[in-house]
Amino acid sequence: MRSLVDDFAGRRVLVVGDVMLDHFLFGRVQRLSPEAPVPIVEYARDEYRPGGAANVATNLAALGAVVHLVSVVGEDEAADRLRTGLARAAVAADSLVVDPTRPTTRKLRIVTQRQQQVARVDFESDADVSEEVAATLGDRLAARAAEADVILISDYLKGVITASVMARVLAVARDRNLDVLVDPKIPHLDLYRGVTLVTPNQLEAETAAHARIRSDADARDVARRLKSMLQCESVVVTRGEHGMWVLDGSVEPAVEANFAATALEVSDVTGAGDTVIATLALALAAGATLLDAARLATTAAGVAVSRFGAVAVTRDELLARLP
Repeated sequence: MRSLVDDFAGRRVLVVGDVMLDHFLFGRVQRLSPEAPVPIVEYARDEYRPGGAANVATNLAALGAVVHLVSVVGEDEAADRLRTGLARAAVAADSLVVDPTRPTTRKLRIVTQRQQQVARVDFESDADVSEEVAATLGDRLAARAAEADVILISDYLKGVITASVMARVLAVARDRNLDVLVDPKIPHLDLYRGVTLVTPNQLEAETAAHARIRSDADARDVARRLKSMLQCESVVVTRGEHGMWVLDGSVEPAVEANFAATALEVSDVTGAGDTVIATLALALAAGATLLDAARLATTAAGVAVSRFGAVAVTRDELLARLP
């Protein structure tokens, strides 16, 4: 495992998906408002972090990858702050498409000194991007795919992953013989048909397969059903405290296994799925089997959930948790 992590360095990953800015407003709560039964938050500070597909990209960079990010932002302050965060994380943002007709997705979380979330305000448009913007996205991802080892799709249903964009991804991947990994959303399942790997969480997998997961056997059956539905090669179902179920269809016969969760303590599960797919993609690009990639992803997720908010797990943090 340690040798595999060493091989992460310099692997090239193309991330396509919905970026967002995670904005945290931290403050102190000591009393309720006399105007309504809500807490009064005494402002302390703001913090900004790359979120969504941008969090996937920063996780990849922290693990040693060379990352290019293709997405859409608005012409606003949130886009500037997002670019600053990406530059700090060494993620190339020159393939971001500016669409002045829509805002950069920003999620404002009001958080107390004990890291308890009081409220969240979303600034966004979740309509599909225009065909003109989608065509520009397709051109930029095709250009970046020429120097990629793997393509990762981070779909948050904010308008970037349209039918035409996904079709372009699949066409480019076929031409260049690249794996395509998808962190999916249920309304877009049909768009992912033919990808290499999908990584739904348990609720998404249950919804897609119209079945409940209460045991490893249930997880196995749901993964098999998803593989058949999407005509994909492999499936990883992330199951929270139960770890993850892996169906590796890249070998014959297919290999199936469950990996137990490794978190020592859980602070915040936000962004854990981003950490999982980033680690999977980088490990596969480095030549790992899906089972070995899943072992590393489970360990990386254990680090991610022990910290507040969506965070990038570094290579050194991952190595420190390996035996």
